[in-house]
Amino acid sequence: MGAPPTRIHVRGTTGSGKSTFAAELAARMGVPHIELDALHHGPNWNEATADELRERVLAAMRAAQDGWVIDGNYDGKLGSLVEDAADAVVWLDPPFHTAFIRVLSRTLHRVWHDVELWNGNRESWRTALWGWDALIWWSMRAYFRHRRLWANRGYIRLRSERAKRAWLEQTVTARRDCRGSSR
Repeated sequence: MGAPPTRIHVRGTTGSGKSTFAAELAARMGVPHIELDALHHGPNWNEATADELRERVLAAMRAAQDGWVIDGNYDGKLGSLVEDAADAVVWLDPPFHTAFIRVLSRTLHRVWHDVELWNGNRESWRTALWGWDALIWWSMRAYFRHRRLWANRGYIRLRSERAKRAWLEQTVTARRDCRGSSR
């Protein structure tokens, strides 16, 4: 087995647990957690252009010389930029009902409690529930689109909480063992 990954791209649909998993993985590895949503969404939900997002992501990766964990997708704007730079790509792929319940409960919590997200943005009832691009409906379409597009890409596919825990423990342990043996 080769060296454990130090640059990990965590992918998945909305509600798959990307940010939570990536934050824990990064903390346990001692590397920065880079959240693509935070780089993409400016104040008032203004979206970065493809060029702006690419520059922000490249700057974040360059600043993290000892490794990073990046969560998010944004293939339309980033292409394979993050995937190509990663040592490992982890696809969190829970069952549909799990992801949908997470999106619904998380969104309701954020709207009800006026939770600030990135750069002062907050979800609203309108953006969460109404219209074709509302988060709830978009997440359902994206779930099935991603499963179709990513199924044969060779990603590390984790479909359950147990699989996520096992992979996380294995990766962190391998990294610790590798660091210990190099001293």
